[in-house]
Amino acid sequence: MPLLIVAVGVLVLLGLILLKVRPIYALLIAAVAVGLLQGLTPLHTLQSIGNGIVDTLKSIAVILCLGAMLGKMIEVSGAAQQITHTLIGWFGRQNLHWAVMLTGLVVGIPLFYNAGFVILIPLVFSIASSAGVPILRVGIPMAASLSVTHGFLPPHPGPTAIAAIFHADLTKTLLYGLIVTVPTVVLAGPIFSKSLSHLKVIVPKRDAAKGQTVMPPVALSFIIALFPVGLIAVSGVATYLLPSVPVVVTALGTPTVALALALLLAVYFFGVRQGMTLLTISRQVYLSIKDIALILLVIAAGGGFKQVLIDSGVGEYIKQVTAEITFSPLVLAWGITALLRVSLGSATVAALTASGIVLPLVATSGAAPELMVLAVGAGSLFFSHVNDTGFWMFKEYFNLSLKQTFLSWTLMESIVSVVGLAGVLLLQKVI
Repeated sequence: MPLLIVAVGVLVLLGLILLKVRPIYALLIAAVAVGLLQGLTPLHTLQSIGNGIVDTLKSIAVILCLGAMLGKMIEVSGAAQQITHTLIGWFGRQNLHWAVMLTGLVVGIPLFYNAGFVILIPLVFSIASSAGVPILRVGIPMAASLSVTHGFLPPHPGPTAIAAIFHADLTKTLLYGLIVTVPTVVLAGPIFSKSLSHLKVIVPKRDAAKGQTVMPPVALSFIIALFPVGLIAVSGVATYLLPSVPVVVTALGTPTVALALALLLAVYFFGVRQGMTLLTISRQVYLSIKDIALILLVIAAGGGFKQVLIDSGVGEYIKQVTAEITFSPLVLAWGITALLRVSLGSATVAALTASGIVLPLVATSGAAPELMVLAVGAGSLFFSHVNDTGFWMFKEYFNLSLKQTFLSWTLMESIVSVVGLAGVLLLQKVI
């Protein structure tokens, strides 16, 4: 019966999203429906949702806000464009697709997907036009890189929120995510884009990309953009290899501290040193928080839904049902998330919903919570189609038909998802 009620809740969620109800409201309504159907009183249901929202936000709010502020400083300072132009210069004309792929990874780590896409898309058109190469030859590696960072690497909202639900170590999640990222983005980006030469795309005319008059130095742009990831990675490796690590090293490797230090560096070098006034910097920081607010609310609502599943006894029931299952919990987590992704469209909503459902599997199966995070993240990228805003963004920017979008974007996202799962399963055998 509890699983049937969960199915009803998911159907309610799907119906509301199809009716264009905002995901935050859809998640809250679905949570109330599941709680009441499971026998919770209205007051207990609302308390459960509230507790889930608070627990989720206290785990990730600071990290996501710091990441948003850092990304905004990298964006407005021109550092993202500096990184892009530098990498393209290093790789040369014959390897532009590899340059764009690496650009997407470097830029995608500190920036959210939409921001990274909007920043890089004019450069993709400029590169394709000047080099005389098919637009999808460089467009797909860019999109694949941004998708991979969005699905696998904290401090992006999805992986960070999923890690909070599974109580996964963010440093380990990032390190494992980086390992899975490399082969995934190579296969879904430069290699897959070679097979799309038969798609005849009429490149729309776009305005030339407008960058900063004076961009930050190359070395500084790379250092600050990669600073949080590097600091977290170094701290994680040191903790793993050394028997005793100074407390300060461990502290510097926490995502909150690493992002805060990177933000301070960005404010000084990308803001003050480039002539920005404190008022301008404050305004940009404010805008970054405004941009992330809706994402935070959706994640918070997902945390409320998760808590209802736990408090109503659904989690315990799933734990009992799956206690004797020999099926890989990682594959099961990926499959449930992928099914929700295809049904709901939103990768974030699918990941949050699936995490609440499969959370008991961590206790019963002994699966590493960090790998569960990556499995759910991979599933959340599967088979993006017409109910996903990313599908339409890619279609319209590249002036594709529906068929061409399915053959390029949808297949690329599916490759990222399936190869990502394969990487997680291989990683499980090693750690």
